[in-house]
Amino acid sequence: MARHRAKAGPLAEAVEHFRKVSRSYRPGLFHCYAVADLPRTNNGLEQLFGSYRRHERRATGRKTNSSATVLRGPVRVIAAVATRLRRQDAGDLAGVDRQRWREVRARLERRCHARVLRAQFRRDPAAYLSRLEQLLCQPALPA
Repeated sequence: MARHRAKAGPLAEAVEHFRKVSRSYRPGLFHCYAVADLPRTNNGLEQLFGSYRRHERRATGRKTNSSATVLRGPVRVIAAVATRLRRQDAGDLAGVDRQRWREVRARLERRCHARVLRAQFRRDPAAYLSRLEQLLCQPALPA
């Protein structure tokens, strides 16, 4: 850009400003240009999530995304992508690693439980904190 700045005519000042600002970017920010076959943009990824959001809103009738996207997003988005790639059938479920499935379910349940606790705290902070204090003050072993 520095070499061809003069060719920019009235935009030469803007080119110089762009060069000055881009020098302050973190090194490696545009590493996509240094790696062969790495996509230059994330348009495909943005299209994927946009499509998921659109279908979620159409299915629920809501104008905004449901909280389930945040709560169960890791599972729902992957399932949405997998069903786009090819049709799934019962045979696909038969080969699933049950231990891994249980771990994913447990992680989702922990996130759900944490969300319930936050809601309880917001609803009545005093009652929530007094219950928590009672739990912490209980003796470890029965007397």
